[in-house]
Amino acid sequence: MPAPQRTSLPIADVQIADGFWSPRRETVRTRTIPHQETRLREGGMFDALLLTPRSHDDDDRERFPIFWDSDVAKWIEAASNVLATGENPELDAAVDKAIDLLAGAQQEDGYLNNYFTAVKPGKRFTDLSDAHELYCAGHLIEAGVAHYEATGKTGLLDIVRRYADLIDREFGPGGSCEGGYDGHQEIELALVKLYRATGERRYLDLSLRFIDNRGTRPFYFDVEGERRGHAGYFAGREARPFTPRDQRGREYAQSHAPVREQDTVVGHSVRAMYQYAAMADLALELGDDGLRDACERLWDDLVSTKLYVTGGIGSDPSIEGFGKAYDLPDFTGYAETCAAIGLVLWAHRMMILTGDAKYVDVLERALYNGVLSGASADGTKYFYGNPLASDGTVERSDWFDCACCPPNLARLLTSLEQYAYVADADGLWVNLYVTGSARFAHGGQRVTVAQESDYPWDGAIAFTITEAEAPLPMTFRLRLPEWATGAATVSVNGTVLPYTTDKGYAVLDRTWALGDRVELTLPMAPALVRADPRVTSAAGKVAIQRGPVVHCVEEVDNAAPVPRLLVSRGGELRTEHADGHDVIVAAGLVDGPAPEGLYATAPLQAQPTEIRTVPYYAWANRGKGTMAVWVREAL
Repeated sequence: MPAPQRTSLPIADVQIADGFWSPRRETVRTRTIPHQETRLREGGMFDALLLTPRSHDDDDRERFPIFWDSDVAKWIEAASNVLATGENPELDAAVDKAIDLLAGAQQEDGYLNNYFTAVKPGKRFTDLSDAHELYCAGHLIEAGVAHYEATGKTGLLDIVRRYADLIDREFGPGGSCEGGYDGHQEIELALVKLYRATGERRYLDLSLRFIDNRGTRPFYFDVEGERRGHAGYFAGREARPFTPRDQRGREYAQSHAPVREQDTVVGHSVRAMYQYAAMADLALELGDDGLRDACERLWDDLVSTKLYVTGGIGSDPSIEGFGKAYDLPDFTGYAETCAAIGLVLWAHRMMILTGDAKYVDVLERALYNGVLSGASADGTKYFYGNPLASDGTVERSDWFDCACCPPNLARLLTSLEQYAYVADADGLWVNLYVTGSARFAHGGQRVTVAQESDYPWDGAIAFTITEAEAPLPMTFRLRLPEWATGAATVSVNGTVLPYTTDKGYAVLDRTWALGDRVELTLPMAPALVRADPRVTSAAGKVAIQRGPVVHCVEEVDNAAPVPRLLVSRGGELRTEHADGHDVIVAAGLVDGPAPEGLYATAPLQAQPTEIRTVPYYAWANRGKGTMAVWVREAL
């Protein structure tokens, strides 16, 4: 079957000049990317590519982690995304220097991995279960594609193509790793990108081979372990409650069953998201209903039983992944930043595959909440996990020994253009409400649509056709978010019009002309959110949400530590705007002082109070203090 025609617009064809996103993206450009380059250099990640021979005792195993190549690659990708939006000679030169290091580190046969070249030479592709070899390759491939698309330069693209060609030989029929696949998924979605950039079908076939090999018997990691004769990289290094060769270990890497048979999200949440994103890509490119059906089953399980209200995923810190259904603890939940980013990647691909806005609703929930919380307001401190409550001891870190999240966040925010719009043969789909413009081809001409809004603080959004050579028939689809609790209104050139809806989109199908203006108004009243009673950590509690933004309560804004506060049911929710974001003021109560002793029979004396919130993404920027998304509700 031919692939559907829905495609993301390239970064260069989307302009973002948005009151919410532009300052954050400027922070990424001017603070985050330079800060991350400094930390990568100080940490030795760039120097590791010089391939100075190193011992491989336990100390070196700690000092030269196996995943460093991926951190460099994600930094290059983020920087390349910035280069796609305009000239930046200093950044361009820094990226070229990094590419030169990669070129020097590449072996004659195309192999490129600093750890298995300098620390464990001769051991390449022998520890796929643990050693992140193909994960690093995937991120290098993504960086190569991003740099080529941003600059037109082929240096890094040629490097990663040589590496991909080697991997194709080694993992193809008769190769040394025939039947193998990676322990940490990533290369699968990267190979689809490489196929789209080059038109080389072998890369798409290799991605499918990795996906279809996964979870088949005999389990490849069992065979690999017996062949290797000793435990993998992580044995004895981390206190993991499994091995790669037991059932939980297989679930951890989503290799417990063939992917087309999987129907429950399990294991490491980032690995899962990258796998599912690749499955959606392949379903789209190949018209593969089996992969599509599996994606839809897995999606339904995730959003109905394992999704935090912030869009975070992964509640079990012991595996950095999914717990049981409805097990969504707030204080101890993991909700890794990379996992929320992975959910954005998967959700976007599912929308392109199906044309259904429900996937973008979840993408938006993750983006404005569980992703943005991963960095401080100044863009130089980071959360690895994103708990929904704090006793006052949680704060962001300057960096991590395993620094996957910071550059991952940078590469997502610098590629936001790719998530805002989708084009097809009928016209334009608007997924994110972001001031700026989109340029695309339709009906044999170039069309530009400008967008204006103060989203996410205001639901009034306007679109104007600012470039069109002649009137043209076109379908314009505007996403109607699931949180919009009342009827949205749509007007064209000042006249309110009825509209049809299809899979969560308002559909406007007409002939459009230069200067035509569409106005969409979304109701944005703040609301109390309650969880399924099976989410015991939220039982008897409420969260507060306005538009796509989930709020939390911080001690610094209130009369008492957050555990003593109660939100009144039926009380007024008042919206104020301060410090660049909404503040919701709720009627509530504050419990009296704690009783003497651990327990008492006398009731606490509650007093009326106002409870003030901030967006969840903004917490922990003003010092330590208690915080909670879910707050007790006073009946």
